Amino acid sequence: MTHMTQAQTETPRTSTYELSGARDEAFESHATPREHYATLIADLAAAELDEAVSAVQADLEARGVGFGDGADLSPFFVDPVPRLVGPSEWDRLRQGLAQRVQALIAFVADVYGERAIVSAGAIPERVIATAEYLERDMEGVSISSATYVAGLDLVRGLQGELQVLEDNLRTPSGIAYSLAARETVDAHLPSRAPSNRLDPEPVYDMLGEALRASAPGGIDEPMIVLLSDGESNSAWYEHRVLAERLRIPIVRPDDLSVRGDRVRARIAGGRNHEVHVIYRRTDEDRLRNPDGSLTWLAEALLGPLQAGKVAVVNPFGSGVADDKLVHAYVEEMVRFYRGEEPLIGSVRTYDLGDEDVRADALARLDELVVKPRGGYGGDGVVVCPHASREDRHAVRRRVEADPNRYVAQEMVEISTHPTVHDGTLEPRHVDLRPFVIGSGGVAVTAPVALTRVALDRGSLVVNSSQNGGGKDTWLLA
Repeated sequence: MTHMTQAQTETPRTSTYELSGARDEAFESHATPREHYATLIADLAAAELDEAVSAVQADLEARGVGFGDGADLSPFFVDPVPRLVGPSEWDRLRQGLAQRVQALIAFVADVYGERAIVSAGAIPERVIATAEYLERDMEGVSISSATYVAGLDLVRGLQGELQVLEDNLRTPSGIAYSLAARETVDAHLPSRAPSNRLDPEPVYDMLGEALRASAPGGIDEPMIVLLSDGESNSAWYEHRVLAERLRIPIVRPDDLSVRGDRVRARIAGGRNHEVHVIYRRTDEDRLRNPDGSLTWLAEALLGPLQAGKVAVVNPFGSGVADDKLVHAYVEEMVRFYRGEEPLIGSVRTYDLGDEDVRADALARLDELVVKPRGGYGGDGVVVCPHASREDRHAVRRRVEADPNRYVAQEMVEISTHPTVHDGTLEPRHVDLRPFVIGSGGVAVTAPVALTRVALDRGSLVVNSSQNGGGKDTWLLA
C-alpha cells in the first residue's frame, strides 16, 4: 500500500474520529492513518457503512453463523471494518507464537512425565499441583507427540507491542468464525484487498494433516471423528463447518462405545467403526467429576487412551497450560524447553501464592487486574483501577484468604480500532486471537486470526457473551 497524506485520507468520517487515549490500531493521530491502513481508510470514505453492517449481519444470519442453534441461536456480530496486521508484525507473531506453543506443548508433556522444569527450579511444584485442570489420570500417558489446536488471546497496550493475555490449549474456538467473517466482509464492503493479504483457507489442510499425524503408530489411514455435544453446544456452527471441510463425521456422546481397549463410533447410516483420532469439541473436557467419579468422557475414552489405541485432540490434561497462574511462567518455559529468548511476551502476571510477590502486589492493588485462576469469559475479573472501593476491599480479602486461587496482572489499556456506530466510525477496544497448530512437538502458526471487539463504548470486555463481536482480520505478508 502507498502512504497517503492527511489531505488525501481525511474524510467527513475520519475528521471526526476521536482517539480515546488508548493506542489506535488504524490511526497514528487524529485523521492520520497508519501506512498499511491508508488504502482501506480511503475506501471507507465511499462506503455506506450502515448498509454494510446490515448486509454483513443478514448474510451471517442467513447462513446460520452464530452461537447455539435454532430458536436459541445467538447472532455472531461482525463489524465490517477489518483489522490489519502489517507484514513485519505478522512475521514476528508467526515465529513467536509457534515458539510459545511448542514450549507449552513440551510443558504439558513434562507435567505428566518427569516434571523436569520443577526439578530445575524454573516453576514451583505448587503451581502445577494446585492447577484446576491437572488430570492425574494422565500421569504416565505419553503425549509428547500429541496434536493441539491453540488459540491465544493477544492485546496491545500503550507500549505498542502485542502481548499474550491468555493461552488457550483446551478447547479454543474461532477458526470457522474467522473465515465466515472474511467471506461476508469481502462480499459487502467495497474495499481493495492488497495482494499480500494471506488466504486463511489453508488452515483446513493444516488441521487435517495434524489430525492424521496424531493417529496411534502403525495406522496409515486413521478413522477421525469430531466429537460434539450437538445443537446444545454454543459452537455448533463451527463444529459443522470443520467436519464438512475436514471431511470427517460428527459423532455425539451417545454414538460412542468401547470394546476392550478400542473406541467405536456409530456413524451416519448406523454402522459402527473403530475410531483412531477424536477431535474433541464437547463442553465436557474433564476426566473426573468434582466428587472424583469418572465423567462420561473418561468412561468412554480413558482406557483406550491409556492403552495407546486412540488419540484425543487436544489431549486431556492440556488445561494446565491455560491456568492463569501457569501463564506467569510461560516465558521461562520458552527459555527452559527451547533454549531461546521469547519472541512474544506475556502480559505481566503475578504469582500471589509467593509471599513476597503477594505483598508487593497488594501494596499496589489499585493498579492491577485480579483474576480467578480457573475463570473464563471475564467471569470474576476485577479491574481494580475501574472498580469501586468496596469491590477492591472485597478482592483484597479474597486474595488474602486464599492466594493460590487468584492471580494479578498489570492493567493494559487495550488498543482500539475504528468500528461502525450509527453510520460513522468510533474507536472500540479489540484483542486478537491467532491460531497455532502443533503436532509431534512442532507448531505452526496458521494464516488466520479473529479480532474480537467490545461493541460498547469504553468497554474492555470483548467476549461475545458480553456484547462483543468480531472483525475480519487481514494478515499481511
